[in-house]
Amino acid sequence: MKLFKRTLVFIALFIFLTAPASAQSQNSMYQISTINALMQGVYDGDFTVKDLKQHGNFGIGTLNHLDGEMIALDGNFYQVKSTGEIKVLSGEAKTPFANVVNFRADKVGQIKTVGNFSELEKALDSIIQDKNYIYAIRIEGIFTGKTRSIGAQSKPYPSLSAAAKKQVVFDIINTKGTVVGFWCPEYVSGINVKGYHLHFISDDRKSGGHILSCGIEDGKVQVSRISDFRMVLPSGTAFQAAELNKDYSKELAEVEKSK
Repeated sequence: MKLFKRTLVFIALFIFLTAPASAQSQNSMYQISTINALMQGVYDGDFTVKDLKQHGNFGIGTLNHLDGEMIALDGNFYQVKSTGEIKVLSGEAKTPFANVVNFRADKVGQIKTVGNFSELEKALDSIIQDKNYIYAIRIEGIFTGKTRSIGAQSKPYPSLSAAAKKQVVFDIINTKGTVVGFWCPEYVSGINVKGYHLHFISDDRKSGGHILSCGIEDGKVQVSRISDFRMVLPSGTAFQAAELNKDYSKELAEVEKSK
């Protein structure tokens, strides 16, 4: 009888200790191309939304020709066009740059009120503490701020910095929706956007885009630590000819927050 009880205790302890590790092993990010390639105007990819869905149900990116902002939420993939229209993407739609995960929250927090992007960063920093990992971030709440989208580009493609100068900015006020995005550490510079890279989509699917500035009320924060990372590179000549070793951090910072 004592042996039986000890066995049960061991089994319970084993399940408790191994369950978090099992959950974390599923937090894998799948990335198409590099942010430096996008900065150089590599806007054509062979990877489809159907491909992305095999690797994740949550994420952000853009579409071929830099045609709008991509948002993946709960397995549905959306395009925020420069007109403000939000379209559900077909499986055949292609992307030159995207990041997706099968979202599984391992930390949950609350944001009562933040008035600007800097305050949001500080609030998220208090939740994200192991700064050597990538994190997927989901925030449900009431959003007020500015988002943007960029219209489809024509060849010869301009750099992302040049294309962003013609971005369309949307004012969003007291709108329920979800922030979707990632936080990446400094060492991913050139591969992805270091720091916070966030998109927004409203619950009614009528507004959204890449977040330039924001305030959030009654926010429910869910964070997923990424312990596995896979990147797939394009095979086209544009990517092969791109100068990927250049430091674009200054230009990228302007693109991310330009208004």
